[in-house]
Amino acid sequence: MIGAKMRMEENGSFRFLKMFMVAMLLGAVFHSSVSAQTETEAEVIEDEAVIAEAVVEEEVAEEEVADTLALLREDANILWTCLAAFLVFFMQAGFTLVETGFTRSKNACNIIMKNLMDFSVGSLAFWAVGFGLMFGVSSGYVGTSFFFFDGTKESGYFSSEGFAWSFLIFQTVFAATAATIVSGAVAERTKYIGYLAYSIAITVIVYPIFGSWCWNGLVGADDSAGWLEAMGFLDFAGSTVVHSIGGWAALAGAIVIGPRKGKFNKEGQVTPIPGHNIPLAALGVFILWLGWFGFNPGSTTALGGSMAYIAVTTNLAAAGGAIAAMFVSWILFKKPDVSFALNGALAGLVSITAGCDIMSPLMATLTGTIGGVLVVFSVLFFDKLKIDDPVGAVSVHGVCGAWGTLAIGLFSSAAGGSQLGIQALGVAAAFLWAFPVSFAIFTVIKMTVGLRASEEEEHIGLDISEHGMVAYSGIQ
Repeated sequence: MIGAKMRMEENGSFRFLKMFMVAMLLGAVFHSSVSAQTETEAEVIEDEAVIAEAVVEEEVAEEEVADTLALLREDANILWTCLAAFLVFFMQAGFTLVETGFTRSKNACNIIMKNLMDFSVGSLAFWAVGFGLMFGVSSGYVGTSFFFFDGTKESGYFSSEGFAWSFLIFQTVFAATAATIVSGAVAERTKYIGYLAYSIAITVIVYPIFGSWCWNGLVGADDSAGWLEAMGFLDFAGSTVVHSIGGWAALAGAIVIGPRKGKFNKEGQVTPIPGHNIPLAALGVFILWLGWFGFNPGSTTALGGSMAYIAVTTNLAAAGGAIAAMFVSWILFKKPDVSFALNGALAGLVSITAGCDIMSPLMATLTGTIGGVLVVFSVLFFDKLKIDDPVGAVSVHGVCGAWGTLAIGLFSSAAGGSQLGIQALGVAAAFLWAFPVSFAIFTVIKMTVGLRASEEEEHIGLDISEHGMVAYSGIQ
């Protein structure tokens, strides 16, 4: 009994021991499993934290890259706008050479002085008053801010302060271009003081007020826009805003001041007064052609593919105009006329300026070609009216500027009856503003400080009578 009992106790102890060992084993396994699970969760949390941090760093890096690219793009746009402005400034030299070459040597210094003052006086006047009238906050008719422009204070209206300054210089050279157009039409018989007075007037009144009707929204001060601009009037780089305004002002000046002595005989027939240096005029035209690659492509005020396209349409129009004017003069006069061919190139350039961004190469060529034809017949037409324009400025800029603006409604991607009507309204508005206002200003100048040089002064030349010197020593 005792042995049996002991065996039973031993068996019970053994079972207990086995159960204990099993329990220990299960506990160890459970503990190991829990520990492993805990470690896995920790690793997952740690990995997620690393991923989240990497995502944040990537987003920050992308924002920094985007900011850097935006800054580079802004700087590139500022650089291009300034370079374009410098090219347009060089057009002043082109205008000077064209006017000097197409007129007599005894008036060369006077023309140089007028062109120099167009830019010098015009720069100050446009900065102080003209820019504000053109681009300041407006109800649709004239700007009321930005006078004595300070880009630091007004930079909120532009993408940056740097771009504000580049936009000012670009628009300044445009204003000077409009003023210079008048110089050639009134050459060889205008008192210097009278011309200087008008040069100021066109820069602070005539040009900027009409410009505000068409381009005020380029700045977007308080979302303002000119009344023509709001109607959908299109003039990308200024066939009307710059060239027609200058051309119609030139027409008013030529009428008020009258023709040069000897230009028309008693029967009203034209007596040619040839220019003294056609090579000089040709050089001027080539400089103007070069400058137009700043004038039209530069009006994008942004560095991009469109500027190259605009350069192509601009060039094709100039070439078409030169060739057309050459052939028309060849047919009319039996020989290809150099002066008409040169003005034909300018006519093509003026004609394409309004629609250079939205015309196909073929339509740009056609627009310039028609401009080249128009300029020849326009010069002959004004001669019949006994309006003396020594360089053909009214025909090149006034007539061809109007034509180029109308051509948008015929040949561009925006062509259509409605657009043609809007373009015609803009052309009419330009003439009805610039011509009568300029006519009134010239009349006031004539009645006050004087406008016309005396017959004796005209005979000896304005170089001596106005400036006391000659351009070519010993040659007249």
